[in-house]
Amino acid sequence: MDVDQPLASSSVLTTSLVLQTMPKIDENVSSEHKPPKERILGLLDLLETHVEKLRKEAAQLEEDRDQLLVTLDSVRHTDLMNQLDDNDADDVTRYAERIMSRCQTVEVRVLTQRDQMQEEALSQINYLIDGLVMDLRNDHEAAKQRCVSYVNACSSIMVDGIMDKKFESALLGCTLDDQKRVKKRLNGLLHYFERLRVQMFD
Repeated sequence: MDVDQPLASSSVLTTSLVLQTMPKIDENVSSEHKPPKERILGLLDLLETHVEKLRKEAAQLEEDRDQLLVTLDSVRHTDLMNQLDDNDADDVTRYAERIMSRCQTVEVRVLTQRDQMQEEALSQINYLIDGLVMDLRNDHEAAKQRCVSYVNACSSIMVDGIMDKKFESALLGCTLDDQKRVKKRLNGLLHYFERLRVQMFD
């Protein structure tokens, strides 16, 4: 049985509904007295609205995918795994890894226009966050505190009075869209750290 068939049908239906809402170019409408340029600009305004809606929905899908991967990783490392015998643990691990591999086949990208300085700033931000994630396995508490300092650099409201100036400087060099994404990503990581802490002390 083809399990992907319902999804394909749903996708076709969704695309059809979207196309029905798109503005149509009708050059024979006699009741339209606006000059051609105004009519074209009006259509472009409507299309721009659709494009921004599409970008917003794609960004949400990107965030949902990342959250699924984080949740799957937390399931793989839950204390409940220690209560399983070796065979059951292997079965559960393989199942979780299969779901993660399936999730990673979904690629959603919303490209942001950046100049050279903004590209370099974002690269530095990603380097710092990647280092934070790597340090999680070595020192959970230190990684959490560094995450808090990064979150504070993204917000005017301080948590525990800690802020990383280097991170803040790099963040200010990013585009506004990138700053919003970085803030969401860090908040997601901070929640993940909190869940790990609860599991460790249960």
